[in-house]
Amino acid sequence: MPVFRLGSDGPAVGEIQAALVHLGMLTAADRAGFDQQTDWAVREFQQNRGLVVDGIVGPETWGALQAARLSLGDRLLSLAGKPFAGDDVAALQERLAELGFDTGRVDGIFGVQTEVALRGFQREYGLVPDGVCGPSTLRALKQLGRLVTGGRPQQLRESEQLHRSGAALAGKVVVIDPAHGGHDQGAQGHGLDEASVVLDLAARLEGRLTAVGVRTLVTRGADSCPTDTERAALANEVRADLVLSLHVDRSDSSHCQGVATYHFGTGSGATSTVGERLASLVQREVAARTDLVDCRVHAKTWTLLRMTQMPAVRLELGHLSHPGDAARLADPAFRDVVAEAVLVAVQRLYLPLDQDPPTGVLRLPDFASL
Repeated sequence: MPVFRLGSDGPAVGEIQAALVHLGMLTAADRAGFDQQTDWAVREFQQNRGLVVDGIVGPETWGALQAARLSLGDRLLSLAGKPFAGDDVAALQERLAELGFDTGRVDGIFGVQTEVALRGFQREYGLVPDGVCGPSTLRALKQLGRLVTGGRPQQLRESEQLHRSGAALAGKVVVIDPAHGGHDQGAQGHGLDEASVVLDLAARLEGRLTAVGVRTLVTRGADSCPTDTERAALANEVRADLVLSLHVDRSDSSHCQGVATYHFGTGSGATSTVGERLASLVQREVAARTDLVDCRVHAKTWTLLRMTQMPAVRLELGHLSHPGDAARLADPAFRDVVAEAVLVAVQRLYLPLDQDPPTGVLRLPDFASL
């Protein structure tokens, strides 16, 4: 789809403004094109939705704007045809989860698990278990109080599943996702391109994970560039335990530098608890073992993080536009250090708290004793 930004015009800009007015972020849609107020409103929306805050309406922001306009009850929801997606689906998932039905992650996508949970609710409360959220189901959902207390149900389930999986890495399935590829080389700078850097890092990480018994799958080769939806579908199909997405960044300013790690999370509080912990461990291990500036951990709703059914993190390892970061990323020894840092973070995720070592201490030879 076209990209809209400050200065753009046309009917689509009017749709963007109408959505922002509906959300209370813009006072009126009858304005001349994509003006400064629209830019500010888009940035506010992106910040609230866990998107890249750049004022540009591309596919991710456009989809989020359309989803945000939908409230539970605006339409019939079911699994028929193309899966429904929107804030109305997220509200349904949240309500079912509060009543003790497992919808999986509250991601706003009406998938198989959401349908199973909906049918379970309908069956238990004497409704026709057709998997369609229509008027009678909505009335029942609104009449019932919250049954699950003591924390968000899906977060509790995710943490319990991690606990039950055991401390050993052997037998676990990890999908490694080197960004971009093929015709899309991603960020570039100082003679390096993102696609090549992260593919090399993926190979180093794959070797280390395989050495400790992890089954690994890499989402692409040198000449392919799957969409984020396709990458998420691969991880879901193989029922991976974790997804590790590898990126490097760039900026118009040569002063921007450092490492940041991202996990799924929304402005409304829905989050992947295990994903957040893994992101924190990856960030801390990389920051402790390198001299990259620590840009912290952040929650985002990017496609890969949202559509994967297991904990997923995205590592943004430095800026190719920064001479210092680029020099580090060009060094194979530095990439080895980062690969070991990520491996250690994955192992620490599964260790009981009383066995979890301090950050920056665990090394690959130590895995034999775990």
